[in-house]
Amino acid sequence: MSGLWFGVAVAKPRFGHGIAHTGRLPPPTATLIAAAIAKSIELSFVTVFVAFLGQVLSRRALVKKSKGITISEMSMRGWVMQPGTLITHWETVRYAALTFLGLIALSGALIAMLYTTASESLVSPKLKMGAVEDRQLYGKVATQFANEQYIQQHCQTPISELVDPDYSGSTCIAIEHSGQAYHNYMQYLTNWTDSISRGAGSDDLSKRPAPLAMLYDNTTVQGSWIGVENMTELSKKYSSDDYDRIVLNITMAMPHTGVFAAMRDPVNNIMQPQDLEGLGQYDVQASVPSPVTNVICASMQPEELTPIVFSEWPAGNGSTTNLTNWPIDFDIPTYPDWLNATSVDDIFGFGEKYGRRPPTFPKLPVPYNTVLNVTGWFADSIYLLATSATGDYTMCSLRASLTTKCSTHYHASLSGGTMDTRCEDEKDELAYGKSYENATDGVINKDWATVAAEWGRALSLNAGITDGAASNARLLTQLIPTSQALDPSLPSIAEALSVLAGCTLLLSSTDSPYIHFWNYSTTVPTLQEAQYQSFRATLQTKDFASGGTQKWQGVFYIVLFLTFATNVFCLVYFLLRHGLVTDYIEPQNLFALSLNSPPSRALDGACGSGPEGEELIMNWHIKMDQEREHFYIENGQGPPVKRKSVRPLDFEMDTSPIVNTYTKLSNRHSSIL
Repeated sequence: MSGLWFGVAVAKPRFGHGIAHTGRLPPPTATLIAAAIAKSIELSFVTVFVAFLGQVLSRRALVKKSKGITISEMSMRGWVMQPGTLITHWETVRYAALTFLGLIALSGALIAMLYTTASESLVSPKLKMGAVEDRQLYGKVATQFANEQYIQQHCQTPISELVDPDYSGSTCIAIEHSGQAYHNYMQYLTNWTDSISRGAGSDDLSKRPAPLAMLYDNTTVQGSWIGVENMTELSKKYSSDDYDRIVLNITMAMPHTGVFAAMRDPVNNIMQPQDLEGLGQYDVQASVPSPVTNVICASMQPEELTPIVFSEWPAGNGSTTNLTNWPIDFDIPTYPDWLNATSVDDIFGFGEKYGRRPPTFPKLPVPYNTVLNVTGWFADSIYLLATSATGDYTMCSLRASLTTKCSTHYHASLSGGTMDTRCEDEKDELAYGKSYENATDGVINKDWATVAAEWGRALSLNAGITDGAASNARLLTQLIPTSQALDPSLPSIAEALSVLAGCTLLLSSTDSPYIHFWNYSTTVPTLQEAQYQSFRATLQTKDFASGGTQKWQGVFYIVLFLTFATNVFCLVYFLLRHGLVTDYIEPQNLFALSLNSPPSRALDGACGSGPEGEELIMNWHIKMDQEREHFYIENGQGPPVKRKSVRPLDFEMDTSPIVNTYTKLSNRHSSIL
């Protein structure tokens, strides 16, 4: 059993669902069973080892030509059974511990003292993080990325489609957009305030506060700024001698929220924190694509806006009437007309060359206001036109795609979880692009524009069409850069829009594929029954397992091994001895032997206070008067004392087994130990 226990300590098995509050064996019961087994091994070890000492010393005492045994050696039994005697009777330890048998006895005593502690440290199940393991995990896919209809259908609202068939879903998702976006935005602004107060502001995007969001109210999501471009160089590239244009190109990656659901799917058999009464946790890094938003903002002069502002067209004639019906009642050319060319075509990718029509805004917003364009033909982006307090105009485009340069990391615990992206790291073997080397990075997703349209309206980004002066628009216009470099003390309007739009990426990736494309029917964006998809991942879980939790606990392996080795040694000794002799070191046997032995002057005066000093190392032998079959103990090689026989001699008796044993042993030349 001690060998099995040592093997468990070395193997460090993880018990997974076997030991859990929701599993087959509750943790308190498992701990109690482990303690009981350890104690039984300890007791059996002590029993076997004490018997071994008794046999060795008894056999040595019986061998005539051996050195016999000493009183200090007789006390070895007490070292194991009563370890405290190592201190209270230290004199016996001084004389006997340096002998070969003494060292064995001393190690046995230490093993007996430390065994249950060693078992508790190395074998008893305890919560610990396991090794990072490669896994093939599975998650359910029900819809393609950014399916606005699916998102609305799964928005939780008591107002069903039976009550409001036309706007139940859109109303619900508008509230969710505004709630999530503003919550994330306020936390982001708080982080900016903290950064400024610490003097940690920077004009390097990678060192500025990261984008963040909240998932299911208990998981903090942190994104990454990727594809960082130098704002100064980009702005100078599109500036002219007459106008210093300010250009921002900000790309934000968010983790794939499908990983959250996959980790809780029973098919992956992952222990959840609640299975261990909140004490469990796990880390997973998944090789899945990450959704990204790209926000491009460029400052524009009033005359540059004429081609894309309806009120500035001849047909508009400066009119701003009936704008609430925009663009239904307005004569705007449709495709294949590519509309007017602009001075920012190369910045935003407008025109037939790029296959993208520019937006058309109904009017120029007044200061502190913004207007949206979300109705372009086959648009893959939404556009925002903002006016600062000084009357400067800035146009921004927002579009989304999937990137192959990131992996998704998720940490779960009962108090909540964290989810983040790990992007543009050459050492990251789980970056999605390394799982699908042929995957195209950054393909613009046109469906997201529909999701973003609802988001923009929910956040009052189009309130400027009626000079609504929404609070959100006011703050955004105050974040418009005034120079060709990022302000270390303020986020830019592009960063702010990215954070506000982060919730749309989380919603769009929910129940979407774990690969970069929709590998089902292109005419069916939603599956009637969700299908499993696999993805590469690494997983590290915290559950009950054997093994130490600290490096220094490895010293207890010596205790467990010596216990096993000593038990094996004792077993081999007993097998080689072919039977047992009377253990004369046992108190009852030693008492009977001493009481029936002749007095010895070697211990004169020791009857009151006990032997001490040199008396502890005097040699003693067990002898037998073969004529009378009488055993006695005697110092040195002195002759036996003749005593009157207590046995009638008027008849013959067979020789007893003990006499035969004594005859064999006493004639040996020496004892092994």
